[in-house]
Amino acid sequence: MDDAQRRIDTAPLPGAQELRRRSNPVGQFLRFLRLNWTMYRLANHRH
Repeated sequence: MDDAQRRIDTAPLPGAQELRRRSNPVGQFLRFLRLNWTMYRLANHRH
């Protein structure tokens, strides 16, 4: 467990632009739609 905490402590932190991108509701919604569209296509894929 000590090794895991050390790796967490040394992990890079997101920058200001990354935090803005992650907290943007419009961007989140678009990523949600893209992910669902991809899953839909995979679920309906027929050989």
